Amino acid sequence: MTTLFPADIEEQARRIISSFGPRGLMVSTAESCTGGLIAGALTEIAGSSAVVDRGFVTYTNQAKMDMLGVSEATLAQFGAVSEQTARQMVQGALFRSRAAVAVAVTGIAGPGGGSAEKPVGLVHLAAQSRSGFILHREIRYGDIGRTEVRLATIRTALEMLLDVADV
Repeated sequence: MTTLFPADIEEQARRIISSFGPRGLMVSTAESCTGGLIAGALTEIAGSSAVVDRGFVTYTNQAKMDMLGVSEATLAQFGAVSEQTARQMVQGALFRSRAAVAVAVTGIAGPGGGSAEKPVGLVHLAAQSRSGFILHREIRYGDIGRTEVRLATIRTALEMLLDVADV
């Protein structure tokens, strides 16, 4: 059987679907550098329709503002790849959906686009529950290749969804 994602990512997604479904927890995603792959990993699992509410692919700054309510001032001051933007993205995904938990990612997958301050492989992730609990992680995966940065980001995002839902 052909699968879209590596086995470990499918297993993480399967854990989320099997854990969240019986608890009535729904998920939303806000994705920039992963381009919808987190939602894709979750919807690869049978039964995901009871868990995945919606996903926002907000690749441009305008999309982040329009779809998620990220403020123009935040983007101007901190940039799209920042803790502040990731936090506003996750809040927008949570409160523009029926989800109990949400995850957001914004980063530089490469091969270009990096700088000394924000190198290729830098990703900011945020996960939040409706109770208000929020997690943020800044991860520097390094210049390991576009696909590997995106896959590593998916793994971290799925882990964070499990962490935030258990609080």
